[in-house]
Amino acid sequence: MLVLSLSGCALQSATLEKLTLDEMIARSTAIVRARAVASSALFIGPTIYTRTHFQVLETWKGANAAAVDVTEPGGSIGSATQEYSGVPHFTPGQEFVLFLWTGPSARTQVIGLSQGIFSVERPSGGAAIVRRKPSGGLMLAPGVGAPVADEEVVMPLSSLAAHVHAALTPK
Repeated sequence: MLVLSLSGCALQSATLEKLTLDEMIARSTAIVRARAVASSALFIGPTIYTRTHFQVLETWKGANAAAVDVTEPGGSIGSATQEYSGVPHFTPGQEFVLFLWTGPSARTQVIGLSQGIFSVERPSGGAAIVRRKPSGGLMLAPGVGAPVADEEVVMPLSSLAAHVHAALTPK
């Protein structure tokens, strides 16, 4: 019976408010450059969540910590699978800049689902860049609720770091 009830919610969709970089910086409780180490799935109530453990390489906002666990809805336990559009998936060994929020549940999540994740790429012979792919979910313009397109963001890692630090510096 449990498997049948879970299979009915195998693919859930998310509606996201499009966030600017400055909104993500302001709303985040932590911003870190980190490397994914390992993931595991767990039930919280009827929902499967995937918890990914990250090694923190650099803290741009929030308390310094050697590691952080990020919990996002969706995952697999045994034959039960739940998937949600717009929810990030992390590959162990991959480096990211994460815009994080820890709420009243004490679970740390990424701001705006995949909007708050920038993968770090290091082209051979070049400076590190960050890339955020479009979310894949329905995205709405803030305030008006009209659907808007989400676009890929690519920039030097140093530019993202400078933008975050400038936004956090008191004026």
